[in-house]
Amino acid sequence: MSQDTSPRPKRGLKRPVEVVRAELLKDADTKRIAKAVGMSLEDYVELVLKYAQDKDKEPEVHVVSDEELKKNGFNVVTAEEAGKMLVAIAKGEFGVDQSFQNSEFEASSGPKGPSLTGDKK
Repeated sequence: MSQDTSPRPKRGLKRPVEVVRAELLKDADTKRIAKAVGMSLEDYVELVLKYAQDKDKEPEVHVVSDEELKKNGFNVVTAEEAGKMLVAIAKGEFGVDQSFQNSEFEASSGPKGPSLTGDKK
């Protein structure tokens, strides 16, 4: 028996990327999310499209030192603080921070935004 190592076709968008991009750029929820995560709308949309075009793509994780994080303005937590946060999350006690609440991401009561798969709903 041999393993099939040939690349599989990408699972992604069913509609032209230009159409989906235009819809995302106009979508109010997309604008709020981009602002909430501190990205320009255009950069956020391109990041969303990057993953929407290849559903098998794994998120990228970058590991950097605490010193580099501090140098770039990030608040670094200790191992003990991180452990306490994980316990609080597991107990359901961990609250959502104000910047997430300000994004109104969960508060949207309007119609769903554009489908990234191209499915009409």
